[in-house]
Amino acid sequence: MNGWVDVAPPNEIEPGQHRLVDVDDVPVLVFNVEGDFHAIEDMCSHEEYPMAGGEVKGDRITCPQHGAEFCLRTGAALTAPAYEPLTTFPVRIHEGMVQVRDDRWD
Repeated sequence: MNGWVDVAPPNEIEPGQHRLVDVDDVPVLVFNVEGDFHAIEDMCSHEEYPMAGGEVKGDRITCPQHGAEFCLRTGAALTAPAYEPLTTFPVRIHEGMVQVRDDRWD
């Protein structure tokens, strides 16, 4: 996928909140982390389980299945049982819209 996908105007995603969007058939969570936007694939790297229901505290998300914590800014696995990072995606604000894209195939 080469194009950017519209998520929402920035003021519609409050700090600590997220939106789930489809980016070329990949579920992507876009988070507002203290005014900065970050995106992760909605899939735990430990055991394929959606991250959308996970608790968010600051720039960390906890997998609702096994409790592994990840950094929303980098995707890094911070606690066991996860050791592999989450897939992250570039995010930008363009013409008043938060946008995300899947750059893995560029």
